[in-house]
Amino acid sequence: MPTRSFVPVADWSDPRHVRGLRGEQLALAWLTARGWEVEAHRFRAGRHDIDLIIRRVELVAFVEVKTRASLACGHPVQALGWQKLRSLAWAAECWRARFGRRGDRYRFDVVGVLLGKGRPPEVTHLEDAWRPGG
Repeated sequence: MPTRSFVPVADWSDPRHVRGLRGEQLALAWLTARGWEVEAHRFRAGRHDIDLIIRRVELVAFVEVKTRASLACGHPVQALGWQKLRSLAWAAECWRARFGRRGDRYRFDVVGVLLGKGRPPEVTHLEDAWRPGG
């Protein structure tokens, strides 16, 4: 089975990947400034992943971060398709089975980050944005 080799961020050649990581970092800083604790960043379960898993006491939020340079293709929070939602639900169930605690409550959030040239980043947090099977 082939394995992926580690490529340092400084060597990434696709600007979309660099922009996505920058968006995740901004979302992480924005959420922690509002009292959330980070349980995981870039959690992987097989080929499925969750950008951020955050916690406030018993509330755990599985967060997908979408970053865009402009609104030309719509707002970043609108960029989730049904396949990604299904993948997030599967990865969240894996995390919950491994690391969940008795009494935890779960939800799925989306954070959109808009990185426009010449202006500060804009962060939009949609809490409880969707529910599996719903």
